[in-house]
Amino acid sequence: MQVDFYQLAEGSAEQVIASIAEKVIEADGRLLIIAEDEAHLARLDRQLWDGGPTFLPHGLAGGADDSRQPILLSTSPDAPNQARNMLIADGIWREAALTYERSFYLFDSDTLEGARLAWKLLSGREGVERRYWAREGGKWVRKS
Repeated sequence: MQVDFYQLAEGSAEQVIASIAEKVIEADGRLLIIAEDEAHLARLDRQLWDGGPTFLPHGLAGGADDSRQPILLSTSPDAPNQARNMLIADGIWREAALTYERSFYLFDSDTLEGARLAWKLLSGREGVERRYWAREGGKWVRKS
């Protein structure tokens, strides 16, 4: 299983989330996007509908069609859409991320200490590959 740590510095988290979601969909995958705050998820929902040239089919968890959603936004790490990819959008690490094939962990300066702790906790854990990404010159660069 792979965990990609993305340090947000420039640009909005919504743009990064849309970019990752687009790549997962292009690879015929499904994605669960989680955040604790329902207002945050509502903003992400609006951004995914309005933000960009690519249509990203998705829904907010709790609907009748959750299982059919390629991208599902939720406060819970459970994936009724059978996603094998999880994106943590609020910078709060969840151990449930390790039950997915690939997880994307977005963090910023406010959640940096939690990201550092998660990085250390995953060090040497069998079956877990960690990758750390940061923006340089407008591009994502793998740092570790």
